[in-house]
Amino acid sequence: MSLSAVSCLLKPNQLTANLSEAMFISSEHAIERQPFVGHERAKEALEFGLSMEAIGFNVFAMGDHGTGRQTLIKQMLNEVAGEQTTPSEWCYINNFDDNHAPYRLYVSPGDGKQLLARINTFIDELMALFPEIFDNPGYQRQKAAIDREFNQKYDEAIGTVEQTALSHSVVLHEENGEIGFSPLVDGKPVSDKEFANLSEEKRAEFYKILAALENLLSEQLIELPLWKRESSNKLRKLKFETADHSIRPLIKELEHEFASNIGVLKYLSKLKEHAVDTVLEVLADESAENTNDKDNRKLLVEHFLPNLLVSRKPNEGAPVVYEQNPTFQNLFGHIDFSTFQGATYTSYRQIRPGALHKANGGYLILDADKLLNQPLVWSRLKLALKTQKLAIETPYSEMGASATVTLQPQKIPLNVKVILLGSSDVYYMLQEYDQEFTELFRVLADFDRHIDNNHASLKAYGNLIRRRAKQFDYPQVLDEAIVELVRYALRRAEHQHKISANIVQINDLLDEAVYCWRKQSLESTLTAEFVKLALAAKQRRTGRLSETWLSEIKERQVLINTEGQNVGKVNGLTVLEIGESVFGTPARITATVYAGSNGVTDIEREVDLGKSIHSKGVLLLTGYLGHKYGQEFPVSISANIAIEQSYGHIDGDSASMAELCVLISAITQLPIEQSIAITGSINQHGEVQSVGGVNEKIEGFYRLCKDKGLTGKQGVIIPRTNVINLMLEQDVIDAVKEGKFAIYAVDCIDQALEILMAMPAGEISRTGRYPRKSIHGLALEKLNKFADILEGSEE
Repeated sequence: MSLSAVSCLLKPNQLTANLSEAMFISSEHAIERQPFVGHERAKEALEFGLSMEAIGFNVFAMGDHGTGRQTLIKQMLNEVAGEQTTPSEWCYINNFDDNHAPYRLYVSPGDGKQLLARINTFIDELMALFPEIFDNPGYQRQKAAIDREFNQKYDEAIGTVEQTALSHSVVLHEENGEIGFSPLVDGKPVSDKEFANLSEEKRAEFYKILAALENLLSEQLIELPLWKRESSNKLRKLKFETADHSIRPLIKELEHEFASNIGVLKYLSKLKEHAVDTVLEVLADESAENTNDKDNRKLLVEHFLPNLLVSRKPNEGAPVVYEQNPTFQNLFGHIDFSTFQGATYTSYRQIRPGALHKANGGYLILDADKLLNQPLVWSRLKLALKTQKLAIETPYSEMGASATVTLQPQKIPLNVKVILLGSSDVYYMLQEYDQEFTELFRVLADFDRHIDNNHASLKAYGNLIRRRAKQFDYPQVLDEAIVELVRYALRRAEHQHKISANIVQINDLLDEAVYCWRKQSLESTLTAEFVKLALAAKQRRTGRLSETWLSEIKERQVLINTEGQNVGKVNGLTVLEIGESVFGTPARITATVYAGSNGVTDIEREVDLGKSIHSKGVLLLTGYLGHKYGQEFPVSISANIAIEQSYGHIDGDSASMAELCVLISAITQLPIEQSIAITGSINQHGEVQSVGGVNEKIEGFYRLCKDKGLTGKQGVIIPRTNVINLMLEQDVIDAVKEGKFAIYAVDCIDQALEILMAMPAGEISRTGRYPRKSIHGLALEKLNKFADILEGSEE
C-alpha cells in the first residue's frame, strides 16, 4: 500500500458518531419538563411575532414537516394565550326590521350560555302567560265596555230607523246580519204571498216608503266603519297594553340580571321594542288554526333566541385553534339552508361559525399549502386580516353559482394572530409574487432542519423519545435503545455533529421497535436489539429494488468488477432514490481517448440523459486538463466519457472525480484498481469537494463486495470533507476494523490517482516538468504526442 493510501485511510472511530449510554441518563422530572429541542432562532422570532400587537405582524413558520414546528408553536401559544384576557363571545340576533341583515351581539365570556338559558326561560314564561292572560276579568270587563260602546252606537242608529219605519206601518227586522223591511197590515207583517195580493197602489206606496227607509238607514250607519275601526283600535290597544304590562316585568328582570353586560342590554332594548308585537302575532292570533304549543315555541325561538357562535369559559385565556382543513366554510363560517314544502329558507339562527370565529381574540394555525389549494380562501383571508373585520358570505355568489336569497350578517370585528406553517418554497414564492403577503406576514420563524450534536441537545432529544414512550404507555426505553434511535437521527441528518430535527421519523422508528417488542415480548424493557430489528424490517420492506440491482450485478447482467485492474474503467458510486427506497450502487464509468481536437465529450449529455449539473462536472474536466497540462503547448484531445448501462436521467457532479480518474487512465494507459470505487466532486484545480448520500454509496459497494466475497483489497474513496457525514452501519465498521474493507478520504485528485493506479502522481519541478515515471508525467507525454500528431497533419 502506498504512502498516500496509508495517509488517506480512515480509522473505524471516524466512521460514525461517538455515542455512549451515559449521555442519555435522565430523570422523570426532566422528561416531563422537556418542551422541545433546538430551534432557538425560530423561538426568538415567535416570541417577537406573538408579542407584536400591530396589524401585519402575523407569523410564517418555515420548515420541513416533522421538525416540531407545530408542537413548539402550540406550546408557546398555550403559554402566551393562558396569560391573556379571554375574548368576548359573539352572537347573532334577529333584526326585526330586516330579517336578511342579522345584528351582531357580543357578551362577556361565559355569559352566552347563561343568556340562552334565560331567554329560553323567558320564552317559557311567555308561553305560560299567553293567551290565558286575556281571560283575566279586568281585561274582559274592559273588552266588554268597548263592545258595549260600539253596540250602543249601532243600536241607537237602528232604533231611529225602526221608529221611522213603524210610523209608516213598516217593521224592521235583522236576519243573518242583514237588515230588511216588511209592511204591516192590521199590525202584522205580511208574507210575500200576502204582499203580492195587495193592490198595486199599496205596493207602490210601500216601495216608496222602503226607498226612503233605505236612505235613512244608510245615513244612520254611514259612520259604522269608523265605529268598527275605533273599536278595533281600542281592542288592539287594550291587548297591547295588557301584553306589555305582562312582558315588561320579565324583560326588566333580564335587564337586572345582565346589568353589567352592555352588549346584552343593547339586545334587550331591541327585544323590548318588538317583543309585544311578536307575542301577539304568534300566541294571541285568534285567526290561526291548527297550531300547537310546540310550533308556537319554535316560532318564538326563531325570533328571540340569540345564535351563540362560540362559547368561552371565563379566565381560560385566549383561544388557540388549528384548522386542518381550511376550506372557505371551515375558515369563515357559513349559512345553512332548510326546506319546507319545497321552499328554501334560512335565518340568523342558521349561521354557523368558522375557525376565524373560534380563534377571534387569539391565535389561528393554518397549513399554507392547504390554504393555497382552496379557491378564494387566500384572497378573503388577506382581506379579513387587512380590514380587521370578519364577514360571513356565500363564497361563489359572485360567480352566479347560487341563486338562493341569503343573509347579510353584520360584520364582526376581527382580532386574530395567524401562524402559517409552510415550506421554504411556499414562503419565497409568496414573498416574490404577493406584495400583500409581505405586508401581512412580517415575521419569519425559520425552523432548523438539524440540531447541533452537543451534550444538552442529545439529552433533550433522548428525553423527548422517553416522553413519547410514556405518553403511549410503551415499555421502558433503555439508554442503549436511545443510543440507537439517536444514531438513526444522526444518520438521517448525514452528519456526525448534527441531529435530524425531523422527530417524526424517530417516533416512527420507536413505534416500529415497540411493535417488534410486542411480537417477541420476552423482556420487560425496550432494548437496542428491538430498534435494530425495526431498522432491519424497514430495510427489508423497502429493499426489493436494491436487492434486484445487486442480483443483476451478480448475474453479470450489469457489468461491475470488484477485482482486477482495467484501463479506462472505474467504479463510480451513485445513489438511487425511488419513493422511500434509497440505496447506493456502483456504476461503471468508462473513457476512451484518441488524437483529435474535439475535447471531452459527455455521451450522457449528447443523448439527453445527462442533466445540467452532471454536464457541468464533465466540462470542468477540460478546465482541469488545460490548467494542469496546457502551460507549454495547446492540449488537443478527443475523449468520450460514459456511465455504462445507465438508461435514465443522471444529475449531480458527484461522479466528476471518477470521470477525471478514468480519463487520465485512458490517456496514460495506466490500469485502475477495480476493487476500489470512488465518489466525489472536483473543481478545475483538482480539489475534491463534498457530495451527498455518502453513507448509502459506501454501503452499496460494500454489500456488492460482501456478496462477491471480501478480499481485503476492496474499499471506497470519498472526499475528506465528507468524513463528518459518515454514519455507517455497524457491519461496515466491523469490516474496516478487521481489515476486510477500506475507506479512503482524499483532499485532491492526486491522492485518488495514487490509490487507484498505485503510482506516484508526481510533483512539478521548477523547470515545469513532472517525473517521467509518474501519472502526470505520463499524461503530459501522451498529450504532447497528440499535439505533435495534430500539428504534423496540419503541415
